[in-house]
Amino acid sequence: MDIQDLLKRVKEVEIRTRGIVRSTFSGQYHSVFRGRGVTFREVRDYIPGDDIRDIDWNVSARMNHPYVKTFEEDRELTVLLLVDISSSQSFGSVKQFKREVAAEIAAILAFSAIRNNDLVGLGLFTDFIERYLPPKKGRPQAFRVLAELVEFEPKHKTTNIANALQFVNRVFRKRAIVFVLSDFLDSSFENELLQVALRHDVVAIHLVDPFERKLPEIGWVKFLDSETNEEVWLNTNSKKVQQLWSTSFIQEQLKVAEICKKAKVDRIEISTVQDIVPLLTSFFKQREKRF
Repeated sequence: MDIQDLLKRVKEVEIRTRGIVRSTFSGQYHSVFRGRGVTFREVRDYIPGDDIRDIDWNVSARMNHPYVKTFEEDRELTVLLLVDISSSQSFGSVKQFKREVAAEIAAILAFSAIRNNDLVGLGLFTDFIERYLPPKKGRPQAFRVLAELVEFEPKHKTTNIANALQFVNRVFRKRAIVFVLSDFLDSSFENELLQVALRHDVVAIHLVDPFERKLPEIGWVKFLDSETNEEVWLNTNSKKVQQLWSTSFIQEQLKVAEICKKAKVDRIEISTVQDIVPLLTSFFKQREKRF
């Protein structure tokens, strides 16, 4: 890809996401992730309407009068976009590839963070971290992130989510918001996800495609695993094959959902044919209610 093609693709994604950020996520991002880091400021008299959860019961008992703790919010957040670029991400049966959807979602999150004066970093991974941009502020950083999402060509094909999560724990000592964008077609990352979630605020963005949920009935088809190069022929007209295919997909989804639940990680499933805006909006609103 030459520089003009790259600039054109980056501009296309930026134009699509710019309006979304301004109109939809400008306030929501701040609301959802505000107060992730706070420091104690002082104790003051209780005022009717204060949150009772902020009452300092020890001080109140000593003074025989209700007092509340006040805090200062550390608004400078660090956001890491951890994006799977393994071969399975270069799949899409209808509209877009998973990687294209991931790039658009990551762009929305990056520009939202920059708009709130936060630091944004990027980690592109296969079975190792192939590209890493340390977190920085400013629109130039958002465009660097977007350019890497659009342009970077991975050296490896396979996926190792555990390695990517271990990288996060090694590099990020201060609490960060970590968005993991992947189809999660991997195993044995449960412990690593739990470890990262203990220190950081983790959101799993689970990318899927309609083809993975239900096979079209088109006769005998040769399937190639893009990561292992393994080939297999399947009769897509067979009811048994159809059932096994759907059951396998459901089991994979349930497995990932259960792993996220155990680690207390928020998970949002996004299909390559869905409009990502209402999905992200709904997720942000639901999350905001809990904080």
